[in-house]
Amino acid sequence: MRRRSGSRDAAQAASDAKPNGRTEVTLDQVTEIAALYYLEQVTQEELSRRFSMSRPTISKLLKRAREEGIVDIRVRARPAAAAALEQEFQRRFGIARLLTAVDQRDQDAQRDSVAAIVAMHLDSLLQDEMIIAVGMGRNIAAIASHIGVPVTRAITFVSAIGGSMRAGEHMSSDHICRRLAARFGGESETLYAPALVADAQMRRALMANDVVQHTLNRARRADIALIGIGDVNEDSNMVRMGWFSPAEIAASKLAGAIGDMMGYDFITIAGKVADVPMQGRVIGLSLDELRRIPNVIAIASESTKIVAILAALRTGTITTLATTEANARTILELDATA
Repeated sequence: MRRRSGSRDAAQAASDAKPNGRTEVTLDQVTEIAALYYLEQVTQEELSRRFSMSRPTISKLLKRAREEGIVDIRVRARPAAAAALEQEFQRRFGIARLLTAVDQRDQDAQRDSVAAIVAMHLDSLLQDEMIIAVGMGRNIAAIASHIGVPVTRAITFVSAIGGSMRAGEHMSSDHICRRLAARFGGESETLYAPALVADAQMRRALMANDVVQHTLNRARRADIALIGIGDVNEDSNMVRMGWFSPAEIAASKLAGAIGDMMGYDFITIAGKVADVPMQGRVIGLSLDELRRIPNVIAIASESTKIVAILAALRTGTITTLATTEANARTILELDATA
């Protein structure tokens, strides 16, 4: 359980009067109730008597404590099973770490579960003067949602791919960088370029721009990269954003593209770059540049991405994979039959 930062005076000052005239419960009071319940096993009935509140009110305050990040409840995967899976992934794919979360029925809950273990892992890794190159996608965006104890760090989160007005916040590397900097401490740096351009000639011109070069050069020197893995289908985020048409996606599948890394680098099941017209139109780090980064953390929680994850592992780019236990087992089965 974590205690929210800030003084009791600040919490008291932030409280407002309810419409019925009663005083709003402060964060410090919520924290006290949560501490008694989760750490000292005081029952809700006893808390109701002690604080002169109804049991439904106590229950709502405990729920609020979880929503506010005062209480953080995590169910970890079975240690022995997780260790065995990690060893097998290290043997087959040459990665350094496999982070597995407990499977959830709800997709949003599953994404949140994987993001939670990545957030904990980053907390243990980040040190002053580090640079973290950041891709885009829901899985990466979810990492910043896990509230932690504020730490002052001299680190920089750098956008490793351009932006898109159609993308939305969870698909914007710049927005994700700023949220990660607020979550883990440090600062963020924006890549002032569009994510997608019309053709390779325009891309070459933008890549030669001094401002773009400066940010990408910094991303290339990153100690850690956070990237997503996508599957190639007509309902993908890239189609919904208007980057590529369903017809282009269908043609890329016929040409052997099975997935994408960091939002655009299309790959085959063998982990090779796919020869499709959509290549060479995105402003960002390439697979070769990612391979030079010491720790590339790939995050993919969806079961629909199993084939794409396997393809990504075969590129030799990934150092750390974060996914669910069920996904990891299915990947091993698929690799054994391929």
